[in-house]
Amino acid sequence: EFALTVLAALRAGLVTALLPQLWRQSELTGALNRIGARAIVGVSRIEIVDHAELALNAAVEAFSIRHVFGYGNDLPEGMSPLEITTSGMNGWLPPAAPDARRPAIITFDITADGFRAIPRNHLQLISGGLAIFLEAGLPQGARLLSAIAPASFAGCVSSVVTWLLSGGSLALHHPADLQVLEQQIVDEHHDTLIAPALLAIRLAESGTLARPQVAIRNVVGLWRTPDRVMASEDWQDTGTTLTDVYLFGEAGLFAARRLADGSPVPITPGSFSAPRGAASSKAIGEIIVTPKATLALRGTMVPVAAYRPAPGESLVETAAPDYVDTGYAAHLDRTTGAIGITAPPVGLVGVGGYRFLAQDLESWAKRLAAGAMLTALPDQLNGFRLAGRAGDNRRAREALGELGLNPLMVDAFRDRSSGT
Repeated sequence: EFALTVLAALRAGLVTALLPQLWRQSELTGALNRIGARAIVGVSRIEIVDHAELALNAAVEAFSIRHVFGYGNDLPEGMSPLEITTSGMNGWLPPAAPDARRPAIITFDITADGFRAIPRNHLQLISGGLAIFLEAGLPQGARLLSAIAPASFAGCVSSVVTWLLSGGSLALHHPADLQVLEQQIVDEHHDTLIAPALLAIRLAESGTLARPQVAIRNVVGLWRTPDRVMASEDWQDTGTTLTDVYLFGEAGLFAARRLADGSPVPITPGSFSAPRGAASSKAIGEIIVTPKATLALRGTMVPVAAYRPAPGESLVETAAPDYVDTGYAAHLDRTTGAIGITAPPVGLVGVGGYRFLAQDLESWAKRLAAGAMLTALPDQLNGFRLAGRAGDNRRAREALGELGLNPLMVDAFRDRSSGT
């Protein structure tokens, strides 16, 4: 539903804002008001979360919204149902006149200066897709299986745009059940897997990708924690290739296919092309280390204007006005000339694809009972995970739920008596 809805909106000449699944109502409302959205499309329910109610409540507080649509069963009153049909179409409507310079999608990012809406046009989307498609060496007519939610720039270009570039097929797996994903890999004869990099490495170590009936030959691994790529395990599956995709929030990305021995490719400053090292490859973007010892990006896909300080915001020193400083700490190795990415941006916490200010943790903890603690701990797969301690975990979960926090946050106070 997501992919077809986005493509239909683009075909009609509309601009689509990608809303993360884990957002709470206040975040949805803030995003909708920021962009002046006219309609919202949601689903009835995903697992235990009533997304239809979230969408309706957010729409009530966003005065620009005129239409609320939803997929699924038992939609609440006030939400117009949508259904995908392949028959009964009356006539054919021509697409809207294309203009590659107009915004196509809007995503949302959290920086040290706060919340930002990030518009991107078709050319920027294509550039991001090509950076992955060409570096990974994906074939024409590729059969893609993606376990990445397409609700961010990286999620969209790694799945939907690479699918369009290949002209093949795309299967989207909701990343909730590893056994279901493994069964899809074995049964459905996909040749390309797009997944969080550490999950892909675990699948290779377990032998799933080496089974005789598995057709996977290309693996695209996305790193929400690019500072951990160089320290990761070597890729052991000789029958497949792994391409590391370094993600820097919504600012941009770059990709690097692993070496023949399975180790990560050293990243050097300057322009990078796709595929790397090929004589006919074209420049995709440029990487620099700023005087503040942080990594910065520029290139076609990088929306520089969206990250410029607004009036009243702190002026951030950059190496040049056409770069976006990602905030990731980085340094140059004097011996090899390679860039070492050492730490995530200060003051930001990322739990999976959900980013927020570290100071928010303190404000949420203050809403709990006296003595309650809520903190963010490093996590290999998700970047960070939340851990909480309270005298009554059940009441703490209820309190966080009343704040509108998503299940990942509420689960910080899960019942640990069973050892899980």
